[in-house]
Amino acid sequence: MNILVIDGMGGGLGKSVVESLREHLPDVHITAVGTNSLATSAMLKAGADVGATGENAVVYNTKQADVIIGAMGILLANAMYGEISPKMALAIGESTAQKMLIPIGKCSLTIVGLTQKPLAAYIDELAQKLILTKDEKSV
Repeated sequence: MNILVIDGMGGGLGKSVVESLREHLPDVHITAVGTNSLATSAMLKAGADVGATGENAVVYNTKQADVIIGAMGILLANAMYGEISPKMALAIGESTAQKMLIPIGKCSLTIVGLTQKPLAAYIDELAQKLILTKDEKSV
């Protein structure tokens, strides 16, 4: 399973996701793509297998991924204070990969009906769903 983790800003969300994935699914391949080098570096230090940075890296790697993980803003052009370009949002949205988005409310998007949880709780839930997804595919 090839998991693509996309993050921007300081890479804190992506770092936490990669650490959780390494703990719960140590054998998956994790590609970390940051919208900037700081985010990529944080995810690589957390244990991602490979990393790349920038718009073209996002566009290219969405075609290789089985699962894409990031904040819900990665689907919105100009989210993350403009770090998500329209090309990035389009590539992520058009990818056939399963998208697992974490509801971070800093992108002018609210999904009604979601229960507010601490970030760590969302990341734990994401890891559990990935474990189930991986088990289903290996049957």
